[in-house]
Amino acid sequence: MQPPLPFGDTALEPVISAETFGFHYGKHHKGYFDMLAKLVAETPMAEQTLEEIIVATDGDKAKKKIFNNAAQCWNHNFYWNSLSPEKQEPTGALAEALVRDFGGVAEACQALIDASVNQFGTGWGWLVVENGKVKAVSTEDAEVPFTKGQVPLLTVDVWEHAYYLDFQNRRPDHVKAVVEGHLNWEFAAMNFAAAQG
Repeated sequence: MQPPLPFGDTALEPVISAETFGFHYGKHHKGYFDMLAKLVAETPMAEQTLEEIIVATDGDKAKKKIFNNAAQCWNHNFYWNSLSPEKQEPTGALAEALVRDFGGVAEACQALIDASVNQFGTGWGWLVVENGKVKAVSTEDAEVPFTKGQVPLLTVDVWEHAYYLDFQNRRPDHVKAVVEGHLNWEFAAMNFAAAQG
């Protein structure tokens, strides 16, 4: 079941408009949940979590459609939580890790911007933890970092439907505005703490 947005549809204007949320959350994200429900209806997967479905179908060509829809449900759930209406700054252990692994918070943000902007075509930019180190990576289409042993901290959606109504073809401007003003560093810190567990 599609969870509600963690904020109102005007909370991130002008970077992400209510019109974009209407299509992105109301049509694209909902569409993945609707399609997944049809694909797994009356199968054991209907009782599984998104994570369980993703792990079970990852790399299985015969179940690629199930994987894509489940992963896009999960990615979008994670993406909405990666966003904040108010500008935040990383603190504590996460901030220390960003200094250690990137040289500073600004450098970590730039690495995430670069990973997101340079993702060719559809996909996602991420901050992840891998082998104890924070990295900026990108994934294609519906791919998710946790199938590769990486723990996601934050993500930026760079499918065109995430920004085209507001920024047209100016992906770099959209990504920069999101990373510099609307990342939920509290959510990232919670994910970082869990990764240290």
